[in-house]
Amino acid sequence: MRFYEYESKALFARHGLPLSKSGLAHSREDARRIAAEIAGPVVLKSQVLSGGRMKAGAVKFADTPDEAAAHYDAIVPIVVSGQKCRAVLVEEKSQVQQEYYAGVTWDGRRKLPVVIFSDMGGIDIEQVAERHPDHVSKTHASTLLPPMPYLAKEAAAKTGVSGADLTRLAPIVSRLIEIFFRYDLTLAEINPLAKLEDGRFVVLDGHVDLEGDARPKHEKLLAELGIRPEETRQARPPTDFEVRGAQVDAGDHRGVAGNVVEFDGNLGLVIGAGGGSLTLFDAVRKHGGRPANYCEIGGNPSVKKACALTKLVLSKPGVEKLAVMMNVVSNTRVDIVARGVVKGCIESGRDPAKTIAIFRIPGSWEQEGFKILKKYGVEYCDRTVSMYEAAGRAVMKMKA
Repeated sequence: MRFYEYESKALFARHGLPLSKSGLAHSREDARRIAAEIAGPVVLKSQVLSGGRMKAGAVKFADTPDEAAAHYDAIVPIVVSGQKCRAVLVEEKSQVQQEYYAGVTWDGRRKLPVVIFSDMGGIDIEQVAERHPDHVSKTHASTLLPPMPYLAKEAAAKTGVSGADLTRLAPIVSRLIEIFFRYDLTLAEINPLAKLEDGRFVVLDGHVDLEGDARPKHEKLLAELGIRPEETRQARPPTDFEVRGAQVDAGDHRGVAGNVVEFDGNLGLVIGAGGGSLTLFDAVRKHGGRPANYCEIGGNPSVKKACALTKLVLSKPGVEKLAVMMNVVSNTRVDIVARGVVKGCIESGRDPAKTIAIFRIPGSWEQEGFKILKKYGVEYCDRTVSMYEAAGRAVMKMKA
């Protein structure tokens, strides 16, 4: 899940990273007050979960509180990458001498955390790596040993940083590495990390992504940052449909019926099991189908939970049919899922036989589950039919 800039900086502040004076504005009067408290030139930045704010005109500079208030009114209506402004961060304008990039993420090939540093900050690191590879360093960290301070110094020194600048930069990058590990992040990024004209270093922009499965572990932190449990953030704020999906999952501790993501198709999906959800979603699209959603179901959810997820998916406008598919499962009872989805169809005013395009869940209690499906005239198949073929059957029914 992705943090807004102001949330990322609140996390950075807890660990002593140097930040400019700032405040979060929810009104033009807030913007005027914060600018007056800063008592100098300020920058106003729209809070959205994507880049491209400057190009969209959602970042503006102001010299006076009145100008800041006027800019607030101009920024709020701007939609950036399809996202509406959540709030406006009003921050002290800094006199920058040079901009750096510092980030920590996962190297999928090496299966290790990697510290990325560049002496060319303020622009996309991918662009720098492509055009100026000698200005980007990659330093891998251990997953067994605690992060050591020398990693940060090594990462910066590889790009030619030395002397007093290296001495001042290294502790900042080191704390960023600590934050990455402590909070189970998939990305911790500062861009730009600016050297000011007086020699100080300050974090001008920050970006944090938290591993979704780590949310329960960091529940207290998220609450303190004002992030609600139902906020299923990715590269955008959650839709109402996704929020309701999170509520379905949280409403019953038995099993999983979560990670709901909304799409604009007409085939509803109830899918899962050991990576099966991703495989099945891709298979539906490969066959030319148009998924209405992505989700994950498994871990032996209750009838109530399977029913609630089914009703949620069927409530989405434009959903014509439902495909219920999983990999071979041992920890999920097929009969319970069958009861849940049939019940969900009936309670949604739908005929299960006409609504469920395919039911492909082989595993525990499958014969009992198949009896239930047969009773309601639902087409089902066992493990002799591959997941790819089952997805194809569902798409064929949509096209019939």
